[in-house]
Amino acid sequence: MSFADERVLHYGIIPRSNRCIFVIDELPDLQARIQVALFNILQEGDIQIRGFKLRLPLDILFVFTANPEDYTNRGSIVTPLKDRIESQILTHYPRSIETALAITEQEAAILPQQAEKVAVSDLVKRLIEQISFEARSSEFVDKKSGVSARLTISALENAYSTAERRAIIHNEPATQVWISDLIGIIPSITGKIELVYEGEQEGPYQVAVNLLEKSMRSLFVQYFPNPDALKKRRITGKPSQQGKEEENPYKAIVNWFDAGNKIDLLVDASDREKMNQLYQVSGLHALVTKMFSRSNEMETALLMEFVLHGLASYSLISKKTLDGKIEFKDLMGSMLNFGGNFDDNEDLSEEDFN
Repeated sequence: MSFADERVLHYGIIPRSNRCIFVIDELPDLQARIQVALFNILQEGDIQIRGFKLRLPLDILFVFTANPEDYTNRGSIVTPLKDRIESQILTHYPRSIETALAITEQEAAILPQQAEKVAVSDLVKRLIEQISFEARSSEFVDKKSGVSARLTISALENAYSTAERRAIIHNEPATQVWISDLIGIIPSITGKIELVYEGEQEGPYQVAVNLLEKSMRSLFVQYFPNPDALKKRRITGKPSQQGKEEENPYKAIVNWFDAGNKIDLLVDASDREKMNQLYQVSGLHALVTKMFSRSNEMETALLMEFVLHGLASYSLISKKTLDGKIEFKDLMGSMLNFGGNFDDNEDLSEEDFN
C-alpha cells in the first residue's frame, strides 16, 4: 500500500471533534507552525489534507485561553492567528470580598472530617481574602504576574490544617481557627506571589507577614472603631457626630499593657489556654461583648484576639512573633528594649502613648 492510498489518512482530534466545542488551553504555548495550521480552520471552516483531493467541512466552536502577561516568556500568539479569533474576552480578579469568598469556598479542598472538627469564622475567611487584595496593590509584588485566587484557596486549606494539627496535639474533639493560626498560611503566600526587586530585598517571608498585618489593619476598622480617627479627634479636640467627646474604647486595654503587663499567646496552645490568656487583659472582654453581644464564647475569644492584633497594627501596643509564640506588651517598653525587635509600620508620636 502506497502513501497515496486514501487508507493512510488519519483524522486528527480536530476533525473528529466536529460539531463540538474544542478548547485549547494556553494558546501561546503552541509552536508557531501549529498555530499556522489553525488559520484555514478558523478562516474557511474546513480542513484540507495536502496531496489528497479532500475537503472536510467542520462545524466547531474554538475556545482559546491565554495569559496576556507571562513572566516565563515562553511564547506568544502569532498575529495572523489572533486576527482570525472572533472575540477576545478579558477577565479580571474578583472585585469584591464576597465574590472572592464564594470562589475560595467552592474551590478549596476541605475534607468533611476537617469541616466537622475545625470551625472557621467569617472574620478569618475575610482576613484570608483581604491578603490577596493587599498583595495586588503592594509595591513589592510583581503586577504583571498578578496574584491568583490560588493564594487564598491554598491559605484556607492551610488554615484548616494548622488548627487541625493543634487539636490533634491536645486531643481536642473540635476547635476553631484562631488569628495566631494564620502563621500557618505564610507558605501559601510566599509560594503564590512573584516579587519585584524591592520585594526580594525585603524577603519573601517578611513581605508575606506584612501583607497579613495589612489585612488585619484594613479589616479591623470594619469591626471596631478606627483608632486613627479617635486619635485625630483627641488631637484636634473636635467632638464626635453625637456632639460630645467620644471616649476611647481601647483606653483600658492600652493602660493594662502600659502598667507593665504582657501576654504570650503560644501558637500551639489549646483553646482553653488561649482563652485564659486573653481574659487576663483588662477591658478586652468588655469591649468585645459591648460590640458583639450575641457572640458565643469561642467567637468572643476570637474577637478578643483580633482586637490585640488590630491595636498592634495601629501601633497602640507592641507585638512580637518569637519562636512558637506571639508576645503582646506595651509599646514604650518594647521600644526601650533595645535587644528586641518590634514591628513599626507607622510613624509614632507622643499621642500614641497617651
